[in-house]
Amino acid sequence: MSPAEQHSDVAIIGAGPAGLTAGYLLGKHGFSVTLVEKDAEQVGGISRTVEHAGFRFDIGGHRFFSKSREVVDLWDELLPNDFIERPRMSRIYYRGKFYDYPLRAFDALRKLGLIESSLCMLSFFRAKLFPNKDVRSFDKWVINQFGERLFGIFFKTYTEKVWGMPCEDMSADWAAQRIKGLSLGKAVFDGIKRSLGLNRRPNDGMQAKTLLESFRYPRKGPGMMWDAARDRILEHGNRFLMGHALHQASWDEAAGHWRITIKAGGGKTRVITADHLISSAPVRELVARLHPMPKSMPNAMALNYRDFLTVALMIRSEDLFPDNWIYIHEDKVKVGRIQNFRSWSPEMVPDEALACVGLEYFCFEGDGLWSSTDEGLIALATAELARLGLCDPRDVVGGAVVRQEKAYPVYDDHYAGHVAAIRAELEARYPTLQMVGRNGMHRYNNQDHAMMTAMLAVRNIVEGRRRHDLWAVNEDAEYHEAGSEGDDAGVAAALRSERLVPRRLKKAA
Repeated sequence: MSPAEQHSDVAIIGAGPAGLTAGYLLGKHGFSVTLVEKDAEQVGGISRTVEHAGFRFDIGGHRFFSKSREVVDLWDELLPNDFIERPRMSRIYYRGKFYDYPLRAFDALRKLGLIESSLCMLSFFRAKLFPNKDVRSFDKWVINQFGERLFGIFFKTYTEKVWGMPCEDMSADWAAQRIKGLSLGKAVFDGIKRSLGLNRRPNDGMQAKTLLESFRYPRKGPGMMWDAARDRILEHGNRFLMGHALHQASWDEAAGHWRITIKAGGGKTRVITADHLISSAPVRELVARLHPMPKSMPNAMALNYRDFLTVALMIRSEDLFPDNWIYIHEDKVKVGRIQNFRSWSPEMVPDEALACVGLEYFCFEGDGLWSSTDEGLIALATAELARLGLCDPRDVVGGAVVRQEKAYPVYDDHYAGHVAAIRAELEARYPTLQMVGRNGMHRYNNQDHAMMTAMLAVRNIVEGRRRHDLWAVNEDAEYHEAGSEGDDAGVAAALRSERLVPRRLKKAA
C-alpha cells in the first residue's frame, strides 16, 4: 500500500450527529476510524453551533429530549457537566399578537377580535354546510375542518414557506396526521359554556396531550456536544480529515476493502481505504460518487432538498419575546421562524444589553434568497423585524448569516420509490456500506433518530453481520413533544422520532 493510502477499519463520510456517534462508539469498541468532513473548521453538521463576535447561533434549534434511554445515556456520557434545564416555549406570531402553539382554537378566536373571529366562524359553518367533496389536498382537508379563513391565517402561509410548494399540492394525509385533536366546534361550545358558568374545566378543543415543559440544552449550544464527541474520537487515536469531500468510492473485490478518494477544497486528492463505509452524506451525492455507477443513479438524481439560512441580528434592546422561537404566520414577510438565542441559553448571548435573534428563511440553493449577499440578507431581516413591529431598525447593531444546504429532504410523489430502489441496489451490491442520519437516509428526523441509526450501524459492524435494520422506523413522532425523558430503554423510542412531512400530490393526467 502506498503512503498516500491510509487504511482504517471504518471510513465515515460526514461528521454530523450520526457520523460522530458512529465514530465515537466504534472507537470504544477498538475499531480504527477515519471521518471525512466537508467543513474545514466545524463538526456537527446542522447541529453545530456557529460563533460570531462572542455570540452563538444554533442552526435550526435543537432541543435535547429523547425517550430513548440509550440516546440520553450517550448524551450524558459525552457531556456530563454542561447541560442546563430550559423552559420550553414556542408561539405563533400573527398581526402583532402571540398565539398558543400548538394552536388552541378558543385562544385563537379570542385574540383575533370580534370581527375577525366572527368571520372565521361564518367561514367554519360554511365549510361544514358545504364541505369539499374530493379531499385529496392539504388545503381542502384543513378548510373542511376549520374553514377557509382560519386556514389562511394559521396554516397556509407558514406551511408554504417551509416546504416551498402550494398547499393545494400537498397530500391531505399529512394534514390528517399532523393536525390531531384540534376541534373548532368543541372549542367554541366549551367557551360558551364557560362564559355561562356551566363548565369550569376548559377543553379548548384539544384532546388531552401533555407537552414537555422543559428540556435540557448544552449551555453553549449543541455544538458543545459534537465538539466533545470529536475530542473523544481523537482520544481513541482516530482521525478527522476536515475540509475534504467524498470524490469517489469503489469496492476493491481483490483487496476486500473500500478504496475512497477524497478531495480537499483546493482540489488536491488523497486516497484512504477501509473495510466498512458509513455514509451520512446526502443520498444523491453518495450515489453519484460510487464507482462503477449504480443503476439507480437516475433515482438519486431525482431526489431534492430544501435549504435554509439564518440571519442573526444583535439588537440594542431587551429580549423581543421570551420564547425559544416564534412561528411567523405573515405573508407580507419572507421569514418563517425567529429564534431568541438567550432563551435557549443565557450563555449564547455575551452582552446583557443586547438581544440576539435568528431569522430563519427556507429556500432552495441558488434562488434569490440563497444567492443574496450577507449585507443584503441582514438588511432584509432588519426591515422585516421592523415590518412585524418587533424592533426599531435603528437598534440593530450587528448581524451575521449562516447558510445550511440540504437542511430538509424533499418528499415529492416519487421519493419513496427512488429511495427504495437505491437502497435495494446498494444493500445487495455493498454489504459493508451503511447509510445513516437525515440526509444519509433521505428522512426528515430528529437528532436522536439520527444517532440511533448510527448506533445500529455500529452494532452491525461489531457483531459482524447486518442483523439490525436501520430503516425499520415507526413514523409516529408525537412522543417527541410529550412524556418523560428516557422513558423507553429500547431502540424503538429514538426511531419513532422520524418527523412527519408533506407529500406532493400526483397531478391528474
